[in-house]
Amino acid sequence: MSDRQLPIIFSLGTSQTLAWASSYYLPAILADPIARDLGISNNWFFAAFSASLVISGLLGPRVGRQIDRVGGRQILCISNVLFAGGLALLGASTSLWFLGIAWLLLGIGMGLGLYDAAFGALGRIYGDKARRAITGITLIAGFASTVGWPLSAWGLETIGWRGTCYAWAAAHILIGLPLNFIFLPKETPTLRMQGPAVKPHIAIDRTMVLLSFAFAAAWTVTSAMAAHLPRIVEAFGATPAQAVFAGMMIGPAQVVARIMEAGLLNRFHPLVSTRLACITHPIGACVIGAFGGGAAAAFALLHGAGNGILTIARGTLPLAIFGPKDYAYRLGLIGAPSRIAQALAPLGFGLLLEPMGRSVVVVSSLMSLAALIALSMLPRASDVSTVAKA
Repeated sequence: MSDRQLPIIFSLGTSQTLAWASSYYLPAILADPIARDLGISNNWFFAAFSASLVISGLLGPRVGRQIDRVGGRQILCISNVLFAGGLALLGASTSLWFLGIAWLLLGIGMGLGLYDAAFGALGRIYGDKARRAITGITLIAGFASTVGWPLSAWGLETIGWRGTCYAWAAAHILIGLPLNFIFLPKETPTLRMQGPAVKPHIAIDRTMVLLSFAFAAAWTVTSAMAAHLPRIVEAFGATPAQAVFAGMMIGPAQVVARIMEAGLLNRFHPLVSTRLACITHPIGACVIGAFGGGAAAAFALLHGAGNGILTIARGTLPLAIFGPKDYAYRLGLIGAPSRIAQALAPLGFGLLLEPMGRSVVVVSSLMSLAALIALSMLPRASDVSTVAKA
């Protein structure tokens, strides 16, 4: 990682931490007080949140095409304005309809401002050499929940949920927007990209379908565990304290795994580390199945480690297979099913939890293994790039 990359990595990592903390991780702390004050069911709040994730996924390909044309600076700056507007509207919400409009704006902001857009921006800047930069920003933004949840909880206690939303909105204007505007380079469209936007032709071939399926299956598990892990480990006999501790282990496990990806695993093709990441959750399920709730932390560590690497792979694997040409657009196409799966997974697994109890980890493990099988159907790592580009 060169010294020239460091300012971009630190600034983009910081702005990504802010983006994730104030959107994807916000409902965990503020859903209950907001729903209670507005007199609506929590289900309605999470329905609006899920709809925003679907919107962000559907926007992915279009956002990617624009990043391929002109770079990520203007897209990420616009996302900060949209995040600020959505959070301000959320803070001012007085009804379900107001809440829905707020999450509509936040969904557009997430489509323009989360990892896929950031990875696309790095691919536009660094081309084939973007892997270390992608790893670098995920190392920083991996602490989004670690930072965001305590700050949102502290804000809830001191200035209320409305004030907390306004504070996050102000942070996007005062911190996120300047970081993206100052440190991301202003890029001139290439000769091919000047003039009217022309939709590039990307074949939805076997490799694209397998990658889309693998990431959608893996991220279904990630989203489901983010919403239900405490309840799942308690079903295995873990105490509430053990469940909370297990949840706290996911963040550090992600960061340690990403450090390994930046060091030991960096010498291998990203397909190798992605395949390894798909087996950690099933292994963790076997551990907690064999030893019960006392192994909740081990389950969380294994799940978190795999999730940490999968986050990086979402950006590095398509780049390694297909190269930097139309990278951001391709990333949007591959990532759209994942975003939709992320939106539906909490509800789907919530419906399964009551009848299945702890056996729900069988479903999540099978989904992780399905992702592994899809990745295994790709050519071996030494040949995959050549075959995919042929």
